[in-house]
Amino acid sequence: MVAKAAVLCGGRGERLRPLTDFFQKTMIPVGAKRRPLLEYIIRLLVYHNVREIVLLTGYKADEIERYFEDGSKLGARLTYSQDAKQMGGSANAVANALLAKKLGDCETLVVYYGDIISDLNVTDLVRRHHSLRVDATLVLDNRYTLPVGVAKVKNGRVASFEEKPSYEMSVTTGNMVVGESGQELIVKMSRERRKNDLMTDFIPRLLKTRGRVGAYYTKGFWHDIGTVASYEQLNQERVDEKLRFLENP
Repeated sequence: MVAKAAVLCGGRGERLRPLTDFFQKTMIPVGAKRRPLLEYIIRLLVYHNVREIVLLTGYKADEIERYFEDGSKLGARLTYSQDAKQMGGSANAVANALLAKKLGDCETLVVYYGDIISDLNVTDLVRRHHSLRVDATLVLDNRYTLPVGVAKVKNGRVASFEEKPSYEMSVTTGNMVVGESGQELIVKMSRERRKNDLMTDFIPRLLKTRGRVGAYYTKGFWHDIGTVASYEQLNQERVDEKLRFLENP
């Protein structure tokens, strides 16, 4: 079954100001060729034969639509879904697109956060989702590097110090696959007329109602460009190296 995708790109990107005073956050240039972040995401999805993509827009939506148009230049079939102003949250943005039939009948929906750049193996992710027979599958990483140093204190003195240590723990990359029953729950939650987020509200509700949530561990490259500091820390040369496979032949 061919998957379809929804990319979250409607937020104002407050933590990325002043960059987002001039750019929609998914349009921030990355890599040596200074392409918009969102272009890399679309190229990644198309590479894995996910061509029907809805862009969930809001803030500076016209900037995105002018650049990508119908997506044909990248081999995609793009549609656009404006976030409902009266209800915030990433889950409501997805629900809005589902209710508007922007993707038609969709058995397998890849949800991708627009401030994440990665080389995620979407093909393997979707295959894993179906093999687990779950309602949703979270993309996780079992490595996490703290952005700060950690001190161990004993008797009022620093006994040891480690700068930005790494720990083994399952952390979410933000991306996921949502099956039909999971999509139905997202739509149901939107009728509560309040803010609903995918991670804060949808996944906990799915688990609470005995939904099945699978885990997919990525071993590849991913970087959250959610703040000015994380954007500055992005190795632009590494972007070109890791995502060279997305270049047109």
